[in-house]
Amino acid sequence: MNDLIDSADLKINTPEFSVSEISTSIKKLIETEFDHVRVRGELGRVSKPASGHVYMDLKDDRASLACVMWKGSISKINLELEEGMEVIVTGRLTTFSGQSKYQIIIEHVVPAGAGALMAMLEKRKKKLSEEGLFDIINKKPIPYLPTHIGVITSPTGAVIKDIMHRLNDRFPSRVTIWPVVVQGENCAQQVASAISGFNQLNDTPDLIIVARGGGSLEDLWGFNEEIVVRATFSSNIPIISAVGHETDTTLIDYASDVRAPTPTAAAEMAVPVREELFVALSSLENRKKKSLLLFLQNKKQRILDLSRGLPKGEDLFLTQRQKIDFLADKLPNALIALNQRFKMRVLAFSSKLNVKVIEQNIIYKKNEVKSLDNQIQRLVLNIFDQFKYKLTSLERLRQNLGYRETLKRGYVVLRDTNGPLVSSANISNSEGPISAEFYDGRVLLVDKKKKQVKRNERNLTEQGKLI
Repeated sequence: MNDLIDSADLKINTPEFSVSEISTSIKKLIETEFDHVRVRGELGRVSKPASGHVYMDLKDDRASLACVMWKGSISKINLELEEGMEVIVTGRLTTFSGQSKYQIIIEHVVPAGAGALMAMLEKRKKKLSEEGLFDIINKKPIPYLPTHIGVITSPTGAVIKDIMHRLNDRFPSRVTIWPVVVQGENCAQQVASAISGFNQLNDTPDLIIVARGGGSLEDLWGFNEEIVVRATFSSNIPIISAVGHETDTTLIDYASDVRAPTPTAAAEMAVPVREELFVALSSLENRKKKSLLLFLQNKKQRILDLSRGLPKGEDLFLTQRQKIDFLADKLPNALIALNQRFKMRVLAFSSKLNVKVIEQNIIYKKNEVKSLDNQIQRLVLNIFDQFKYKLTSLERLRQNLGYRETLKRGYVVLRDTNGPLVSSANISNSEGPISAEFYDGRVLLVDKKKKQVKRNERNLTEQGKLI
């Protein structure tokens, strides 16, 4: 009985918490103890919703840890998160009270060692190869003698010095350097932008060299990124890749048009040796001269051989000269005979002509011409009479419609000295004397001083009507 009482008292003395209080306490405890952790594991489920955040599981052979990576952190890494990838994540532990579980908020993630990188590299290589980015048929030929070379590399390393030294030794050319970082997070983006930038220049180079010295797989990883491979494949300018030493191979080597084992070898592939070109040109020039001389000698000998079988020039014309002399002797007699034959033909033709018939035809034609002439004269006179009648009618119409015929009926035309008609009773504003025109002449009514206007108007009224 005492044991039962003690147990009841114990339950009454235990403090009571709300669900939120428990959840908040656990959240503070976890975030305080695990505010910065690095965890290694294999990525399980990877979810990428439209929000841009990434939700995933990090697991090993005995446990699984929920992870979330916010959109802002995703943009800072240059890594494609895929299921089955072994990674090392850095972040902080927290809880998600809505489901009573804990999770890690990832701030940074890297592949876990060279093995993971190699597995990811092989997977990416297979994917890009299936798309045809490494096909030989897409490779562009390298120009034999480029006049402008673009180099994408670090401007401060030994690589650019080796390239420039080798180019100057072999064949000095114009070189444009596009400086980039050759390792680290920004490497891939800068290299891809440099390749695209060279293709967009107004003065594009004839050839691009992408170069970097040797290094570990992690150091060269920027040249394995998909953005670099696609930029290399899309370039309209031929590209020589010279990344790492001879044993180093990156994905840009498969996408480029030519792979060089070293940056120095890339410079040797880019241009020939100038002295060797001079020697080769000199040799070709000598061979050309010798070939031309031999060709001319052979043709000369051939002509001499053919000329021996030809007859002499004089012999070719002797027969023709003889024919000309023979024809010249016959020409006078032939002309006399031709003249006689012509006279005979004229006499024969004239004997067949009937002079009387010809004279009758001439008389008939003259009469016909005379008849036509009479018809033309009658036609012309008729036309003139018609025109004369029309002109007379028009003249009578003009006289009947003219204003002078109206003046004969008692009307008057008033004119200003300057010429215009006066059509208003207020003639005081006229500039000069006013004249009145009757059918039989004009009369001056008002002088320049505009006097006797009313009297003249009265006189006009008495004489006739004003127009």
